[in-house]
Amino acid sequence: MNTPFHPLEPLSKQEVALAVKILRDSGKVTATTRFVSVSLKEPDKALVHAFTGVEKHPRAAAAVLFDNGTNACFEAEVSLTEGKVTLWKHVPGVQPTMTADEQIECEQAVLASPEFRAALKRQYGIEDTRLVMVDIWSAGNYGSEEDRTMRLARPLCFLRMDPTDNGYAKPIEGLRPVVDLNTMTVIRVEEYGRWPLPPQQSNYAADRRTGFRGGLKPLEILQPEGASFEVSGYQVRWQKWNFVIGFNGREGLTLNHLRYEDQGRLRSILYRGSLSEMVVPYGDPAPQQARKNAFDAGEYGLGYCANSLELGCDCLGLIRYFDGELCTSRGEPLTVKNAVCMHEEDFGILWKHTDRRLNEPEVRRSRRLVVSSIATVENYEYGFFWYLYQDGNIQFEIKLTGILSLGALNPGEKSPFGTVIAPQLYAPNHQHFFNMRLDLDIDGAANSAYQIDVEGDEPGASNPFENAFRAKARLLKTEGEAKANLNLETARTWKFVNPSVLNAMGDPVGYKFMAGDNCFPFASKNAWWRKRAGFVDHHVWVTPCRDEERHAAGNYPNQSQGGDGLPLWTAANRPLENTDLVLWYTFGHTHIARPEDYPVMPAAYIGFLLKPNGFFTENPGNDVAPSMKHHG
Repeated sequence: MNTPFHPLEPLSKQEVALAVKILRDSGKVTATTRFVSVSLKEPDKALVHAFTGVEKHPRAAAAVLFDNGTNACFEAEVSLTEGKVTLWKHVPGVQPTMTADEQIECEQAVLASPEFRAALKRQYGIEDTRLVMVDIWSAGNYGSEEDRTMRLARPLCFLRMDPTDNGYAKPIEGLRPVVDLNTMTVIRVEEYGRWPLPPQQSNYAADRRTGFRGGLKPLEILQPEGASFEVSGYQVRWQKWNFVIGFNGREGLTLNHLRYEDQGRLRSILYRGSLSEMVVPYGDPAPQQARKNAFDAGEYGLGYCANSLELGCDCLGLIRYFDGELCTSRGEPLTVKNAVCMHEEDFGILWKHTDRRLNEPEVRRSRRLVVSSIATVENYEYGFFWYLYQDGNIQFEIKLTGILSLGALNPGEKSPFGTVIAPQLYAPNHQHFFNMRLDLDIDGAANSAYQIDVEGDEPGASNPFENAFRAKARLLKTEGEAKANLNLETARTWKFVNPSVLNAMGDPVGYKFMAGDNCFPFASKNAWWRKRAGFVDHHVWVTPCRDEERHAAGNYPNQSQGGDGLPLWTAANRPLENTDLVLWYTFGHTHIARPEDYPVMPAAYIGFLLKPNGFFTENPGNDVAPSMKHHG
């Protein structure tokens, strides 16, 4: 087995296969065992920080397995270097992520169910199920015994008019099959009434549309001398940035060991950045809609939902792709080709000034590096984009697109909890909440966190024109003090510093966290989904870094009873000052749909920015070379 260049590179195809083989050979895998995930068991930070790029290092895999025969979840660790299982642990009372195989098998089970077919015929006169679409949806947990003890799915069903029709335009609103995923059987079909199928077809595929607009001349992005980045394995160097691309079945894309070269020295900023969890709660209390919420990372696995990206469509320019190496639930190799895309973009002006006395403008253009991945979770698409800038800025952005999750209405009916977007078809109000886990290493692991609020001074002798305001920094000494929400009235931001490393002004070096668009949840704290998604209670959480604390809603949110993750960990109110810190940021998008969001939703954008604040001596983009002037 070849040793990878960097210890944080994701498992190769050969390493995944080796981990599966070692687990099988151990005798712990049965005929009814599914491999939920096999991913890199990341080494200790000390090993990573000491890594020089040439020495060999041990490699290990972490696996989650589930036995359908005994309804039991297991965690395993495998030493790939030594060829043995080093940990095997039963995790009682949990349901791990639904696998991609289960999604396919669940659809087949529903379509083959005599009870479902009978209900279809009785309510809709449908006898041929070949055009019925079945989207697996997580069951959640609403306090019942079956939610606690069974592995369940509650699919949503739709009807196509032909094999390539947009089936989401015709929801089968009144029927909800409930599936036991352990036996792959429909245990019942819940009937909530009969709504006629909406009459309108709404196709979006290019071969189903006519009348495309014209007028756009070709726009080409050329790099005749090649790309500016250098790649070795999954390690990247670009414009003073050094980092490692990571990828796994649950989180999808991660950014690891991010450092910036400053005056010949590699300075650490972000050890690991990942989407830790997300939830999409719906706001319609109608019985056929009320259970709709999805924890897309913990219930479906964003890596397993990743697209194979295509040049000219998903990405433009001179592209470098990275594959995602996973396995099926039966342990067979599964390669997500082109799961991650990397390219450069011109991003307008980096900085400019014109001295009117000299009439000599100085301008530098900004180029950014884009690292992206896109996941399709049934009806929705989520694009995850990391942007690295020449001035030390780090931006993360999520692009939300895809197809709304729709419901049917009776003729002339409207719902106060959604928007009619086509005849007899409506989009329920809903929200999307994401939580990012940012393991910060600002010039080293020992950091401190400050909350920054801007306040106006009181009128008085020292403020005669009543114009004074100042930024006030409050040191966050404990986890309890760090729980906070955004505040527009005080332009609230957060700063993370290394108190042991001083800049040229004698202050601790730091990076500032600046939030983008956000929202608050509208559901009560007693709502079942909020019990399981306690991370939405605050926009910002800060915790001491613990390797086992990776997912904001806990390791197993699927059908969980709640109380796990950030609320549980931070109840200890651990100290934060001058220690290895993790910033957890919850950000959301409230979607009150429009007819213009149908049949496919134009992309919406939300995210955040990490900005150097006293980290550098001066503008780190000062040394960017001027662009060549073009005349004519």
